[in-house]
Amino acid sequence: MSRALSRRALTLATALLMSITAQAQQPGAGSDFVQVPGVYRQLVGALQVTALFDGVAFLPARQLKDIDLARAEGWLGAAHVPHTPKGVQTAVNAYLEQPAGELVLVDAGTAGCFGPSLGQVLGNLRAAGVRPEDVHHVLLTHAHPDHLCGLLTAEGQVAYPNATVWLSAADAAYWLDTATRGQMPEPMRPLFDMARQAVAPYQAAGRFKAFGPGDALPAGAERVDSPGHTPGHTSWLFRGSAGQAPQLVWGDVVHYHAVQFRQPKASFEYDSDRRQAVASRQRLLARAADQGWWVAGAHLPFPCIGHVRREGRAGYAWVPAEFGPARVAP
Repeated sequence: MSRALSRRALTLATALLMSITAQAQQPGAGSDFVQVPGVYRQLVGALQVTALFDGVAFLPARQLKDIDLARAEGWLGAAHVPHTPKGVQTAVNAYLEQPAGELVLVDAGTAGCFGPSLGQVLGNLRAAGVRPEDVHHVLLTHAHPDHLCGLLTAEGQVAYPNATVWLSAADAAYWLDTATRGQMPEPMRPLFDMARQAVAPYQAAGRFKAFGPGDALPAGAERVDSPGHTPGHTSWLFRGSAGQAPQLVWGDVVHYHAVQFRQPKASFEYDSDRRQAVASRQRLLARAADQGWWVAGAHLPFPCIGHVRREGRAGYAWVPAEFGPARVAP
């Protein structure tokens, strides 16, 4: 990716994340209303998956590109997606995978980076009965702050003291590079600082891995390259039992679920390479639908686990998992 294109991507990402910050800090009506813990368990064969809710952000519909805005707003309305003057309510989620007795966290949420409507992953992990110190690995889909700020607590302490953090070499080379940071306008530099601060204690402890093609990965996880939202955006595939469909955790492949399933060519203003992001989305939607994969996404409505089916000539639909007991007696 050219430096000019990367600079454009970071400019857009900065504007997005700053808008999320401003929105998250606005108390809403009924702010004394308390929801149950954002935890949901699902068995995928022998693989136990726990969805962890981090909170909500608000994305303006106008940030959708390559689609008529009136049509997109119509689809959002028809799907009854909560909408405020600030934008469309959008969940932020992380996932705990438990393959072969290991505890693997995929993304870490926001911690204290973006205000009180976010930063709930650590508390929800504890509500699920898991101690943060028992997590073995944290697999990052990419290096945006809403996915890695939660490597630290809201007080700036290491959240997962015994975990190794894994990030694609492409994202690490961009977001953790001091020279690149120095070339960026001042308003953009906090994003680099957030990424570097989040991973710094893990690097110091020798528990940070920037992986590339062919590198061995932990806990049987398989990388599925899905670039476009960021240069090194990575989805993660986990296999449960032989003969069972695997689960794909696809990070930020979809932001506006009511629109981008129906029209995968609808892009997002803040993707670093919109054409590449569309190609990744089309490829993963097709594979998930045709192969019956379980899917989990960072910005799908909680509990954010389900399947994808084909609908129409080139569209798809989201099929959420049906709530049920973690185990069903034969």
